[in-house]
Amino acid sequence: MSDEPTTSDELLAQEEQLVFPTFTHDDAWALGSLLVQLARERELPVAVDIHRGDQQLFHHARPGTSPDNGFWIERKNNVVRRFGHSSLLVGQRHRDRGTTFEESTRLPLDTYAAHGGAFPVTVAGVGVIGTVTVSGLPQVEDHNLVVEALRRFLGAGER
Repeated sequence: MSDEPTTSDELLAQEEQLVFPTFTHDDAWALGSLLVQLARERELPVAVDIHRGDQQLFHHARPGTSPDNGFWIERKNNVVRRFGHSSLLVGQRHRDRGTTFEESTRLPLDTYAAHGGAFPVTVAGVGVIGTVTVSGLPQVEDHNLVVEALRRFLGAGER
């Protein structure tokens, strides 16, 4: 996986394509389990988290992670909750304008991180209802792992 930033248009297209018809507790378990399976196969030191609103539905930390990954997850999730888009897209939009998320928003860095890895859980006809997040790799790799799992999950009829 590349650590090169993806364009804002490509990131937005991912969000528009990766929409759930519904999202249940069982979906969170299956999606989280798929992410953990991918991480195990590749021996990736990541933490995986899925929230619906403020409720954590899934969390797993692989060997090589630390409590810091949990703090990163929380900060990335806060970006998705506030802006309604992936944490990578929010950060990329600021970079596209020649600035940074931190400079532009002046939001507290201990609460928000516009670094890749948190992706909105969007339900058709409803909107963003939660987040699926990976922390532990370079930001674009975190993001790409989530997108890969969402594509497999939504395309494989695992629901």
